[in-house]
Amino acid sequence: MYANQERKVQPGVFRIPKTLGILKPSSIPCITFSILLPFLFPWTIHPQAAGKSIWKQPLGGQVIGLPSVQAGSVAVVCEGGALKAYSRQGNSLWNYAAGGKLSPFITRSREGMNYVCRTNGRFIAVNRIGQELWQLDLGEPLVGPVLLGWDGRLFVPTNKKISCYTTAGNLLWDKNLESPIVISPREDKRGGIVTALDNGKLLQIDGFGKTIVTQLSQTPAILLSLAQPEDPISGKEIPILILYKDGTSEIIGGTQEYPSLPALAHPVGAASRNGKAAVTLKDGQVLLLSVTGGEILWTERSAIIPDEPGEMGNETAMIYDDRGIYMLSKSGAAGFTEQGQRLWYIRILGAAAIPIFSEEGLLYSGGSDWNLYAYRLENRILPRYQSLYGPPPAGAYGLGTPFPPRQDYTNRFSETELRFRFTRIDRALREGQVGEHEKEFTAYLMEAAASVRNSIRVSQTNPPVQIRQRIEATRLLSYLGSKEIIPFLADLFSHDPDPLVKAAAAEAIGRIGFDPDGLALEAFSLAVSPSGKIKDEQVLIAIAAAVGSLCRFSGPPVSGAGTAVLIALAGTGKSVRVRNRALEEIKSLQQ
Repeated sequence: MYANQERKVQPGVFRIPKTLGILKPSSIPCITFSILLPFLFPWTIHPQAAGKSIWKQPLGGQVIGLPSVQAGSVAVVCEGGALKAYSRQGNSLWNYAAGGKLSPFITRSREGMNYVCRTNGRFIAVNRIGQELWQLDLGEPLVGPVLLGWDGRLFVPTNKKISCYTTAGNLLWDKNLESPIVISPREDKRGGIVTALDNGKLLQIDGFGKTIVTQLSQTPAILLSLAQPEDPISGKEIPILILYKDGTSEIIGGTQEYPSLPALAHPVGAASRNGKAAVTLKDGQVLLLSVTGGEILWTERSAIIPDEPGEMGNETAMIYDDRGIYMLSKSGAAGFTEQGQRLWYIRILGAAAIPIFSEEGLLYSGGSDWNLYAYRLENRILPRYQSLYGPPPAGAYGLGTPFPPRQDYTNRFSETELRFRFTRIDRALREGQVGEHEKEFTAYLMEAAASVRNSIRVSQTNPPVQIRQRIEATRLLSYLGSKEIIPFLADLFSHDPDPLVKAAAAEAIGRIGFDPDGLALEAFSLAVSPSGKIKDEQVLIAIAAAVGSLCRFSGPPVSGAGTAVLIALAGTGKSVRVRNRALEEIKSLQQ
């Protein structure tokens, strides 16, 4: 074997000696077996040397899917319908009972919102402290994890449908598919998703539902977006690397020419970054492929034999980030530098699901013995992730800025035109068919809502819209639900001269439900401070309702700052209605 071989690594980088370690997050609780293990398998080192678990927690059931890690915590879906979260120190954070069997998928937003689905199609949002916020009926279970758009929108895959919802659960658009999904959707790195159907068709779907369909020669094994941050958002410009089981590959889309790629024997997992693709093969080898150069840069053994792929694609996950390349399988995991040096590997016996590797260097694995195990494998930490929230989105959909005023259409805010447009937008929202009209709708509503001169930074080219119509425009904006319009609404609240519009802006923020950059909460805090000039009862009640909604969505630390606002509203000097609403919101946060 190669039990004593060593590799040089970069100074300061923690590594496990290149020896074969077996860890048991499950298995046979038998002391005799543990004693005999070194004698039965002389090449096996003691688990301590390979990274003995630093803690374990009983779950009361098996983990049934890939755990989710974020900002120092891990969440797992267990059989029996339990969703549980733990800190990286192993402390139980919360336990949510879904009231039915769950599908094996969990998605967490950067604010800590958890999205899961029961096998009967009940789609559920649970906040970062384990409180359920809403449910809706999809009609059928998920066939893959929910993916998140740049502004928090949710791409939800079921058997023959892709649906897009806001963070509040409002349907923006859906697409019925002519054939079942065969490869779980993946992010296309430009705010949309890419997936493949059982009939061999490749679908590229942008954030607004615009779809490009390409017929493939065979069913793919893996799909990878090769998009770069500087690429245009249009799906037509997104190059997709397609790996087939027979070792062949092709690239669909993009504007540049790519060289022919070498054959890869049965790829089972992959991740891409900066024009390169890290790939795990069926025999456990990991390689780095230069897509732009058309060559394999290096190949290394992982010492892990991946499990056979499941019905919806791979049973091997891969991570490719600033630290390096990681392959994750039920059988174990391995870490490599981007230059091909193997940092460590770990074999796992009795894992119930694929483990996950966190930004803090911890590997979390759910065992068939109903325990969750954590292993410290690296001390390197991704510094940009060290906050209570996940990484910021890589881009924006451009919804936060109104279109330039149309000088050739001076009547677009007439009474008749407003009524026509509002009715059209309202119908699209109710039917969940906003789709590719979202930018147009958002821009029009923002201009209408802020049409009073000097109320906000919107060019004044038309007569001001009446107050009741500006309130209606603000209300409709809230159901579009993009976080990109939160700065607009916070500015509208702060600067519009009319109290009714201020109240409508606060209500809209609360209806959207989250404030990732704290702009709205800052505006509300200023409004209720001793120096604040807002005395209108309706505005203060709207602030209380909005703050309560933001706190329920995000939990700490937003709820701490929000509670301070609510306490101020519940104090002396406020009307009975304002105090009662503030106390009602405070009580809801304590449940």
